[in-house]
Amino acid sequence: MIRQYELVERVRAYDPSADEDSLNRAYVFAMKAHGSQKRASGDPYFMHPLEVAGILTDYRLDTDTIITALLHDTIEDTEVTSKDIENAFGERVSRLVGGVTKLTQIELQSSHTKQAENLRKLVIAMSDDIRVLLVKLADRLHNMRTLHFIKKEEKRRRIAAETMEIYAPLAERIGMHEIKDELQDLSFAQLNPEARDSIITRLEFLREQGGDLVGRILKELRTTVKENDIDAEVSGREKAPYSIWRKMQRQDVGFEQLCDIMAFRVIVDSVEDCYRVLGIIHGKYPTVPGRFKDYLSTPKPNGYQSLHTGVFGPDHHRIEIQIRTRQMHEIAEYGVAAHWHYKAKGGSDTQLTEGRQYRWLRELLDILDSADDPEEFLEHTKLNMFQDQVFCFSPKGDLINLPRGATPVDFAYAVHTEIGNRCVGAKINRRIVPLRTELQNGDQVDIITSKVPQPSPTWERFVVTGKARACIRRYIRLQQRDEYLALGRIMLQRAFRQEDYEFSEKALQGILKKFNAHDSEDIMAEVGSGHLHARDILEAVFPGIKAKKTVTSTKIPTKSNKDKDKTDSVPIRGLIPGMAMHFAGCCHPLPGDRIVGIVTTGRGVTIHTIDCDTLMQFQNEPERWLDVSWDMTQQNENSKHVGRIKLTVLNEPGALGSLSMIIAKNRGNIHNLKITHRTQEFFEIIVDVEVDDVRHLTNIIAALRATPEVNSVERAKS
Repeated sequence: MIRQYELVERVRAYDPSADEDSLNRAYVFAMKAHGSQKRASGDPYFMHPLEVAGILTDYRLDTDTIITALLHDTIEDTEVTSKDIENAFGERVSRLVGGVTKLTQIELQSSHTKQAENLRKLVIAMSDDIRVLLVKLADRLHNMRTLHFIKKEEKRRRIAAETMEIYAPLAERIGMHEIKDELQDLSFAQLNPEARDSIITRLEFLREQGGDLVGRILKELRTTVKENDIDAEVSGREKAPYSIWRKMQRQDVGFEQLCDIMAFRVIVDSVEDCYRVLGIIHGKYPTVPGRFKDYLSTPKPNGYQSLHTGVFGPDHHRIEIQIRTRQMHEIAEYGVAAHWHYKAKGGSDTQLTEGRQYRWLRELLDILDSADDPEEFLEHTKLNMFQDQVFCFSPKGDLINLPRGATPVDFAYAVHTEIGNRCVGAKINRRIVPLRTELQNGDQVDIITSKVPQPSPTWERFVVTGKARACIRRYIRLQQRDEYLALGRIMLQRAFRQEDYEFSEKALQGILKKFNAHDSEDIMAEVGSGHLHARDILEAVFPGIKAKKTVTSTKIPTKSNKDKDKTDSVPIRGLIPGMAMHFAGCCHPLPGDRIVGIVTTGRGVTIHTIDCDTLMQFQNEPERWLDVSWDMTQQNENSKHVGRIKLTVLNEPGALGSLSMIIAKNRGNIHNLKITHRTQEFFEIIVDVEVDDVRHLTNIIAALRATPEVNSVERAKS
């Protein structure tokens, strides 16, 4: 176990200005917090965060990162809170520890997901600070080093598979090749031990046959480079078993056919020296066809740069040689951590990131918003690779990738169109929320569905995905057509009956061409939507018809008019609000009111009260009038309607409070409120109130009239 003074000395060795006091306090704080906790190996739990911190000192990371490594499990596994950490070590460390804790929770939540790529993006998206990701990778590396202590084979294989699919590619993405290689090989030992043992056996046989083959080749390469007056470091090693196995699988070749079982590296001072060394090696040794790759002029997406070539080297052995500059080597070995590593060695930011070949790293470091003062370095870092996306889980652990700003409705349609159509509510992290709530990274979303589809037209206002918007429009369009079709059929039946004809769809077949209709249903739907008049259809079917009565004007019915025959009424029940029928905003009809329907072009039927002043506009268009009524037997107890009242209220403290209290006591709900006029003595107010029916509104008006602060109140006409 690393002792306290040893850890401090490691950090001070590359950062003399490190906060020694904070490091000492963090060491003691974490040791006390974990107390007597044990790991699967039987060792004290505190050894784990200590080893994680040790791994990060190899990358010469700043003091805050080392402290975060020491504390990274305290919130998750002890009684320590983020507030405790903030009080002891400041807001920056608390934020870093909180970020690592969030990633740990996501890791546990997503144990069954197979969408590795989305989960990798989620981890990056939730790592607001790149150091959070570095601590998490070091944490996973130490867990993999001690994985063999876990007794259950199934659990070991699950963790190894997750490491191979999630964390090793993440390490590669930010250029941490050393960590990536070790994670992959440790996972390989659990997932395919037979293949790994076979490769190790072959490597041992190769060593026995060739003796110190790597040493002999290394000596000859060093001599060759030195003879040409090039200052270079030459090193060599055998490839890791997993790297060898993956190349055998990818290239579909046998062990003996691989030319890069042994890899040698030549590190020089400049790009020019890289190409000089390449020329020298190609001049001395035969090349392996198809094995040369120039990653200097065309770097890999993660910024990796090097010359790779395969040759038949000393003793005619197939070997791979990598040639790169010292700065390229820093990036190849340490990735984004090379920034700390290089600064600790006295280099400058511009030296590290200058030039076209460092574009990826330069862009990433720009995101980090670095400062010259090491204590200010990365104070407000943000890793924005996937900030335009949000990643959420289903209750079963499936990961859904959505655009930023997505809502539960977008999530529902992303799962399945039918789920979206039947969505009526949602739970986020087990709490019921409005459907317009914006989703956040890592949210678990549970969609509540009904037995029948009922998308709302209002969803279009807040959904952000194209699929959700298209599905909502398509469903509404189909439902609208069904409503228009039913309404048009009734209107045509009525028009035919007025002229003593029996309506049939067959009668419409002869006029399809005239109205550019595909079938009779098209005509009925056009009539229902108001684009065609029932009278025009009747005259088209019977060209010589003359109306029995010529209507010159229509008297607007009043409340004293006798009820018409209910057999001709168009039922409101079954029409979907916002599609084939809607309530007029001018008179706000309520259940219990005498009502009339007006066919409105493109909107279906508009429901008005029988005494609405707006009806005067339609007195010369009798074909647009429909005799409708409320079917009180079908009223839903939970359905609410908006009634409008006009009040004059005293301008004194508490008047509005009394107004709202009276409405609430009478089971009403204020839907909207507008002050239309104000004087020193009075307010004139328009209030829209959600009520059950006209009787409910009448009771509220009566209660308001008995209130001292209310001077007058009446139902508003508009």
